[in-house]
Amino acid sequence: EGSYIKEWLNDTSVDGFLYNLREPENFIKMDSEWNATMMTTTDKPPKTTMVTSPVGLLNLYEFTMSYRGTTSENGYLATGQSYYLLNAPESTSIFITGTAQGSSYGVISASISSTTFGIKPAINLKSNVEIVDGSGTESDPYRLKGDNDTDLSGTPLNTRYSGEYISFGTGENNLYRIVSHENGSGTKITSAEPLKKDNAFITTSFDSDNIFSSTNTIIGEFLNNDYLNSSNGYLTSDQVNMIEDNTTWYLGYINWRSSYKLAKYATATGDTLTSDTTKAKIGLLRAGELMAGQIDKSANNIAYFILTPYYYNPTERRVQFIRTSSYLGNSINDYYGIKPALNLKSNIVIAGGKGTKQEPFSIELK
Repeated sequence: EGSYIKEWLNDTSVDGFLYNLREPENFIKMDSEWNATMMTTTDKPPKTTMVTSPVGLLNLYEFTMSYRGTTSENGYLATGQSYYLLNAPESTSIFITGTAQGSSYGVISASISSTTFGIKPAINLKSNVEIVDGSGTESDPYRLKGDNDTDLSGTPLNTRYSGEYISFGTGENNLYRIVSHENGSGTKITSAEPLKKDNAFITTSFDSDNIFSSTNTIIGEFLNNDYLNSSNGYLTSDQVNMIEDNTTWYLGYINWRSSYKLAKYATATGDTLTSDTTKAKIGLLRAGELMAGQIDKSANNIAYFILTPYYYNPTERRVQFIRTSSYLGNSINDYYGIKPALNLKSNIVIAGGKGTKQEPFSIELK
């Protein structure tokens, strides 16, 4: 109760998880109880500390049940990523380490609660939710009644939902995902994985200043020049025309034990936007924004930059990046991947597809 992670998961503004789900009140048990009783063992916890909210996390006992009879490395929840569990010894947090190879894969560890690991949301679906399609596999997931649209041709893209896939870009960079509708009428999207060239991830340094700009940072100049130049093969000229010309990118900084809201707002409790901003056609996602921590659980991944600065000390400002195990690091003069973010115009409509990874939406200007 009162944690940043609970706030973000249940945030009903555009900045949080719950708001960006599709009609959550029709699918999710909104008064779920989560057992946050502190435990030092993997036994089923007593119902001592219960927290009520629509969205929560798995607890330590639930994680261990995913590999009952075998080892944690073989459990389906051991994805190669680091993410928090619900309960832990007092003053620490339990997390799952995320090294893709080696002994730390799927191992339960403890950390001080200010470390910025990933989030694996947990929900309880209502008892009347029905399956109408799919086989329940990774490539063919179940589709639920009320979330199984069929003919979406002509539907405005700005009515669709976070996480859905779009055919955008060219060649090996032709898959993007909806982030949110932060600017109201448009649709913010980001590449489904960092940019590639000749089947290898592109890497770059950010810049010594570590504050994003379209004109005086290496990564900003690349995104707002080379990336937008259709002759370089990242986008077609028609796709470039679909992008809003001028987006505001929020550059508020987040240090240890700070709220995710400070990446966008002047304070963690108010709605006044930070004055630390820049204007550009193409940017990056910020800390705490949806899709900002997406990492492929296979070996096909690379660490990539985000917008949000971090003050290592009062005189040294660093940029933050997402590690391949899904938690935040900070950097100065290092080379990482590029995951562009952009706002599509309000008059973009769906021309075909289902919004899944296998059948992404195709889009066009109305």
